[in-house]
Amino acid sequence: MCRTRKRHSLLETEPLQGRDEDAIASADFSSMLSEEEKEELKAELVQLEDEITTLRQVLSAKERHLVEIKQKLGMNLMNELKQNFSRSWHDMQTTTAYKKTHETLSHAGQKATAAFSNVGTAISKKFGDMRNSPTFKSFEERVETTVTSLKTKVGGTNHSGGSFEEVLNSTAHASSQNASGGPRQTPDGELQC
Repeated sequence: MCRTRKRHSLLETEPLQGRDEDAIASADFSSMLSEEEKEELKAELVQLEDEITTLRQVLSAKERHLVEIKQKLGMNLMNELKQNFSRSWHDMQTTTAYKKTHETLSHAGQKATAAFSNVGTAISKKFGDMRNSPTFKSFEERVETTVTSLKTKVGGTNHSGGSFEEVLNSTAHASSQNASGGPRQTPDGELQC
């Protein structure tokens, strides 16, 4: 029996390598054991199987008791899932991989923000440069000339340089006088309705 225990304890304490596991699986130990050792191992096998069955029964009873206690305390599956999720989330946040990823993404976000800021500044500068360009100034002068000529044509000879709103008001005033003035005389002296 001492000899069997030594052999059994050696198997338990020494880790097996992959090659060793394959050799053990393919080896036939039954030929190396005496009848007495085989009987001892069979008895130990029966005892281990009985212990495993007993432990399964005890575990099952404890799990039922756990469910009963949770029901009495009002804990349900949803609460457990929330707690498990919170615990898992916390555990994940404390891992080094999460911390490194968070730092990397934070750094990337800062760089992206700086890049967008630089793009906005560049666009503003381009618009400023474009506004000061000779082409834009020429276009601006043409628009001013067109507005001035429209004011002159619509509002008469008033060169006060009023705003666009004033030009619209004077045009509306002139049209209302023409419409509400009743019959008009043409330059030839004929009346029109």
